[in-house]
Amino acid sequence: MPFPFLSIITFLPLIGALAILFFVRGDEEKTGKISGQVALWTSLITFVISLGIFKYFDPADTGFQLVEKYIWIPSFNIMYQKGIDGISLWFVLISTLLTPICVLSGIGGVHKRVKEFMIALLVLETMMVGMFTALDFVLFYLFFEGVLIPMFLIIGVWGGAGRIYASYKFFLYTFLGSVFMLIAIFAMVIHVGTTDMTAMMGGKFPKEMALWLWLAFFASFAVKTPMWPFHTWLPFAHVEAPTAGSVILAGVLLKMGGYGFIRISIQMLPEASAHFAPLIFGLSLVAIIYTSLVALMQTDMKKLIAYSSVAHMGFVTLGLFAMNTQGVDGAMIVMISHAFVSGALFLCVGVVYDRLHSRDIARYGGMAINMPKYAFVFMFFTLASIGLPGLSGFVGEFLSMQGAYLVNSWLAFVAGIGVILGAAYMLWLYRRLFYGPLEKADVKAMPDLNAREYAMFVPLIVLTVWLGVHPATFRDMFAPTVEKMIADYHQATGSR
Repeated sequence: MPFPFLSIITFLPLIGALAILFFVRGDEEKTGKISGQVALWTSLITFVISLGIFKYFDPADTGFQLVEKYIWIPSFNIMYQKGIDGISLWFVLISTLLTPICVLSGIGGVHKRVKEFMIALLVLETMMVGMFTALDFVLFYLFFEGVLIPMFLIIGVWGGAGRIYASYKFFLYTFLGSVFMLIAIFAMVIHVGTTDMTAMMGGKFPKEMALWLWLAFFASFAVKTPMWPFHTWLPFAHVEAPTAGSVILAGVLLKMGGYGFIRISIQMLPEASAHFAPLIFGLSLVAIIYTSLVALMQTDMKKLIAYSSVAHMGFVTLGLFAMNTQGVDGAMIVMISHAFVSGALFLCVGVVYDRLHSRDIARYGGMAINMPKYAFVFMFFTLASIGLPGLSGFVGEFLSMQGAYLVNSWLAFVAGIGVILGAAYMLWLYRRLFYGPLEKADVKAMPDLNAREYAMFVPLIVLTVWLGVHPATFRDMFAPTVEKMIADYHQATGSR
């Protein structure tokens, strides 16, 4: 590469944030409008540039590509090292895609301190892209933890009535888990003698040490994913966060846990991953069934969708630790699909919340009569969430269960019950919101989707159909990397 492509994608949003901070002046209304425009154009330009990955990326190459490597702190041999493979590629693109959509959501849904909100979103994008492209453990940890600060502010400043409690719970849960991860990183760096993450892959640690390291990383990634019973921060964070915050939480931050399991737990600690796989299977099945049942009892739209996210991420961890092609491919597709679908569902809730300022399911009803376009969009993503064939949700869940079946048929059977429960709570939500008499005057007065809201939904609709009808477009980019990862895993563990 003749130029630092990944660094440009990473730090361009930060440049936009600094431009807003230092150059946007005026009253609240003026600064809010200009800040929104600058943030939108910055994030759109970042997304367009990030599409250049397809030009430079070779799917057949299973190593890291677009690598940038510079000495950062010579005395400790710490490098500024970035790169992507077929797995991290999609997470980078999801981050750059969802940020402009969140900016659009914030332009219509945030009415105080808009300038600071846009700065927080752009800083958050830098941290997310930086984390997915980091190949040095110090750099990885800085970006991984850096995500907490802007998200803490987004929830705590622009959230709902319980925003302070939700933001502190989010911060403390995720930070506590990351303390264990930091200790594990120190131990690994001392053992290997470098902070280079690529030098640690392939099971280079003694078994007893690897088991403790795995548990330390598990403490962080299980909270981020989130896995049951470490999920309790998520419903509060989603409920209190503004719409844009919920979209980023569901679309990107939850994937940081899955990405961490892949990049560190499986690739660096394969023997320990094999040892703890039964634990992961058990927790995943509990998450799928238990949180689906809890979702059936919710009266708050965002809390219901939040619990559905925990259930969907249960399919991710189930597929990942099955460690066969079907399972890992399914986990990857579930994560990509969940970013589109769950993000869109939170946007759907944001549409009516901006109009009526209520998330209570019983507060609505009969909206299919006066908001038919909105009803169609909500139904589309509801069907995608429950796994209708032809939409993205079906492909990932089917492959994850197939991968689990190859390990143990009972894993797939129990996970299949979760699919049925998912259809139950999502269709129950849809019936309560859109069918029945349209009696409430303020609900009847709500206008249908506007141009800004169409701009948010259309890209996600297209991608959801595309992933459902032709998943090979997405799979072909990560399949060779996944196949090599699985082969290395089985070689390290002596299985198959």
